[in-house]
Amino acid sequence: AGPGEAPGRARGSSPSAGPRGARGRPSPWSTRPPSGAAAPPGGGRGPEGPGPGAAAEGGGGGRAETLLDLSAKRVAETWAFEQVEERFSRVPEPVQKRIVFWSFPRSEREICMYSSLGCHPPEGERDSRVPFNRGLHLLQSGAVDRVLQVGFHLSGTVTEPAGPSEPERSFHVSISFDRCKITSVSCACDNRDIFYCAHVVALSLYRIRNARQVELRLPISETLSQMNRDQLQKFVQYLISAHHTEVLPTAQRLADEILLLGSEINRVHGAPDPTAGAGIEDANCWHLDEEQIQEQVRQLLSNGGYYGASKQLQSMFNKVREMLRMRDSNGARMLILMTEQFLEDPRLALWRQQGAGMTDKCRQLWDELGALWVCVVLNPHCKPEERALWLALLKKWNKLDVCPLEEGNYSFDVPGATAALQLPSVPSSAGARQTVFGRAIKAGELRWGDCHLQKILGSDCYGLGMKTGGDKLCFDPQGRPLWLGDPFPTACARVDALRSHGYPREALRLAAALGNTMRLQRRHQLESYKQQKKEILHKGSTSITNLEGWVGHPLDPIGCLCRTLLEPCRTDQEGLSLYPGTGRDVPRSVTGGGKEGVLVNPVTVPALARLEPGGWGPGRARAWGSSPDQPPSPIHRLPVLETVMPAGDILHQNPLDSMMANRFPRWFILGHLETRQCELASAMLTAAKGDPKWLHTVLGSIQQNIHSPALLFKLAQDACKTATPASAPPDATLLNISLELGLQVMRMTLNTMTWRRREMVRWLVSCATEIGVQALMNIMQNWYSLFTPIEATTIVAVTGTTPATLLRLNLAFGQRDELCARARAVALQCAMKDPQNCSLPALTLCEKDHAAFEAAYQIVLDSAAAAGMGHSHLFTVARYMEHRGLPLRAYKLATLAFSHLSIAFNQDTHPAVNDVLWACSLSHSLGKSQLSAIVPLIIQSVQCAPMLSDILRRWSLPPPGLAALSGRRHAAKPPAAPGLDKAPLCQLLEAAIAAYVSTTHSRLTHISPRHYSEFIEFLCKARETFLLAPDGHLQFGQFLDNLKQTYKGKKKLMLLVRERFG
Repeated sequence: AGPGEAPGRARGSSPSAGPRGARGRPSPWSTRPPSGAAAPPGGGRGPEGPGPGAAAEGGGGGRAETLLDLSAKRVAETWAFEQVEERFSRVPEPVQKRIVFWSFPRSEREICMYSSLGCHPPEGERDSRVPFNRGLHLLQSGAVDRVLQVGFHLSGTVTEPAGPSEPERSFHVSISFDRCKITSVSCACDNRDIFYCAHVVALSLYRIRNARQVELRLPISETLSQMNRDQLQKFVQYLISAHHTEVLPTAQRLADEILLLGSEINRVHGAPDPTAGAGIEDANCWHLDEEQIQEQVRQLLSNGGYYGASKQLQSMFNKVREMLRMRDSNGARMLILMTEQFLEDPRLALWRQQGAGMTDKCRQLWDELGALWVCVVLNPHCKPEERALWLALLKKWNKLDVCPLEEGNYSFDVPGATAALQLPSVPSSAGARQTVFGRAIKAGELRWGDCHLQKILGSDCYGLGMKTGGDKLCFDPQGRPLWLGDPFPTACARVDALRSHGYPREALRLAAALGNTMRLQRRHQLESYKQQKKEILHKGSTSITNLEGWVGHPLDPIGCLCRTLLEPCRTDQEGLSLYPGTGRDVPRSVTGGGKEGVLVNPVTVPALARLEPGGWGPGRARAWGSSPDQPPSPIHRLPVLETVMPAGDILHQNPLDSMMANRFPRWFILGHLETRQCELASAMLTAAKGDPKWLHTVLGSIQQNIHSPALLFKLAQDACKTATPASAPPDATLLNISLELGLQVMRMTLNTMTWRRREMVRWLVSCATEIGVQALMNIMQNWYSLFTPIEATTIVAVTGTTPATLLRLNLAFGQRDELCARARAVALQCAMKDPQNCSLPALTLCEKDHAAFEAAYQIVLDSAAAAGMGHSHLFTVARYMEHRGLPLRAYKLATLAFSHLSIAFNQDTHPAVNDVLWACSLSHSLGKSQLSAIVPLIIQSVQCAPMLSDILRRWSLPPPGLAALSGRRHAAKPPAAPGLDKAPLCQLLEAAIAAYVSTTHSRLTHISPRHYSEFIEFLCKARETFLLAPDGHLQFGQFLDNLKQTYKGKKKLMLLVRERFG
């Protein structure tokens, strides 16, 4: 075979998969090539064209490129090399080399797109974590070495410099490419991500910038075809010798198959060549790791509760838009992979089962997903088979039960729920099941072939200077084009699709037409309003022309339109803007700046508010009416809360209103609107400072329209901070308003506790302190309507009487006594209402007043007698009484606690164990009478044998207090320990022995061999208690004999008993 023929070569299939045609056909609307993405997130040299190496090869430095290079460039972009070989029987070697040379990607912008998640990450120019930046740094530091290009395969070594704790490491990198796209990558590093690692970036940038320095060889099959048999055998043997540990098994297997007649390898003509490029039928798209994309999306969705996960998913959506803008087929491919993982989210089935709405973060992600699919389906130049494939997938997903509704709330899918929420004027179709993919499926029915639409997109001058002709709905009175072919959100989706697919000029023209349409529509609405003003005032209702809210719409029509209109005004310092010519000032004159100047007039007038008076009319376009007597209208409407006009009136609306659709508003936007409403209210309070009349007016509006306790509390805090500047006297009116807002928050959250409730109560007390003692006393007097008993006792009453508060108020002695008396009265009232939680705080607060203290103590006694307090609270109060030096009262409360206590035989670790031991120690120290009185209570309340024996041993010792007292008296003898054979301890001893016997039988009922050793230890403790009795030896022996006779079936256990006790 000649050098241009390769009959012995068969190409392997490309590792990439996906739709054919990574770039769409050239647009008939623009002669520019597809625009690239924005600047890379790295510093240094940004993404450029072929680079200095390629420029030098092609005749840079001002010289014209040769015809061979020009032809090779075009062929390398559009034809697979197999197609070249089929078309021409002989291709000279120099021509092959130039085609192979120009087949490698020439734009660093595309390398950046596939090696960084975000197009503009925060501090992207210095973010060393971005693979593109790291690869650029490796390239600039000379880390790329041994670069070799064999056909359509590039290989090299990238060396990572040594770190503080890591040695220097080298990684072998291999890249396959075809038609100016990287089709597969391989790197020895362990980095696994959805995009290329830094080493692949470094090698790619080296090839782009230093193309002339890279050693270039033809595909290996071309070189092999020039060898004779001896050379081929020597080549194979040297190759096996150099890599025998890796390739020897494979070489032997292939040799066996070749020597076997009739084997599959002998039936195929030629052999695969990985360096020969892709075949004609292979997909022509950039390498994209599908498994990594699926894994990363799955992991991010599983961490959906975290802010970083939503941010990363949003970055992946932005990457899809970037690919669409580059007209890269991987954009739709990546979106398919993400959608499949979104639908496999296990939370969807859970939300549907519970009938609950998804979280706001998830809802916004699903809305973005649906909007992206609308952009993909509305691709103006996609192939029909691609659109059919996308629509088939969308319809399949749309039928899934877990597919989220567009509202983000599964309760709308419950039978009967839709009918209850449906507006009378909304057609019945509005209640149909509308999923997040519904708009994309409907968008598949839209086409771009409308003659009027094509003229709008095709020229900046279309309609200028024309007056209204026969078709009144195509131009406004000034002759500017209108577009009424779609509802407004759908028309804006067309604009978004044009921007997303790299047609910014066409998007700008359509956006200008929509701006003209909106302005003319508002003018018609104003005229209609003036004509029907008397009728509307008579009915007392408002006419709704926009039942589908645009704010928070899933397609974001307002945001899309604004971005499209304002983006050309942005100056890009690096000259990488999507809009040529925007780096300079655009002339305002229509004739002074070419097409850019012509485009200024239709864009600037509707978009940048160069409007004649009253041009936008009333309603949602602005907050105040255009006529002096017109009432103000809210910017953000809630149609569900408004009066709906009769269905008959809708049929007679102006044709311009056909842009409106019928849907409920997006509820998740309410949180954002309420926050902005709060900011506005705070600004109004600040502006009205010093004017009591306006302050009360603003307060009334706030109380009427803001219903979120958190936002009201924030407003109260802001007002208090504004009213008490550091360098000026406080504003009393604004302080009172902040207190009133705080009181409203307390009333709203009294029965629905929030985690910020205690913070709110503390702030309210401090705010009342700033106002004065009367405000503090007022909230104490009305505590039952503002606070819970525990809040009023532990926060309000305590904080209001602290030394710091009294010092801050600077009160006279009489006022101090009055405030403290009011606080004690509040504490007593709270103790009566909630004795369990408020008794101890009330006692603490009333310590300095004997009458109040006695009243609080009596409340505790009454509550204990009426079973209003548990044993734990009674023990706590009893310990407090002992600490106050009132042991008899403590003993009284302890005896009451025993009446509410019950400790079973197996509750060795009962929470009240320490309290019981403390009560026994207290009664022991008080004397024999108290000891005798408490023993029956203990026997009745405690059935735990180890606990009873512990109490018995403690009581068998002298009381610690009396022993110390007797040690100071030289004449008296130390008090003797109570006798265990006399009352009251003999009763406790008998109870302890009986408890051990019953506990033993209970444990033996369900004992297992692994608990035998533990049971033997339990018997040892029981013997110690038995021995405390005068005839303990006999009782314990009889007890063991009874066990041996009763449980003689447990031979191993009884053997252990005999070994231990005889």
